[in-house]
Amino acid sequence: QVQLVESGGGLVQTGGSLRLSCGASGTNFPLSAMGWYRQTPGNGRERIAVHTIDRTATYSDSVKGRFTVSRNKLLNTVYLQMNDLKPDDTAVYYCYAKIYRRGEYWGQGTQVTVSS
Repeated sequence: QVQLVESGGGLVQTGGSLRLSCGASGTNFPLSAMGWYRQTPGNGRERIAVHTIDRTATYSDSVKGRFTVSRNKLLNTVYLQMNDLKPDDTAVYYCYAKIYRRGEYWGQGTQVTVSS
């Protein structure tokens, strides 16, 4: 069973910073992509930052310049450094991973709350 476990969420004030981590376990196959999505009540999951198979990081316009995604392939981990946080960043953040020709996987989510 593939498991993704996020950590690092919490409550911060506007303008603060937070670093999310996600570790993958339960598979011997390489992860072709890892990244982060977020979701608020009543909305679908928004792709915000993904490290793709070509080793290129992509960002949504809403976080570009403020968030940075990085990946440690040896540890099967992905990180999201979030700077200059805004109240609109408040959401549940989900770790995402994909294994080529096998499927995609999600973490349980970690809450990020940014106070105004």
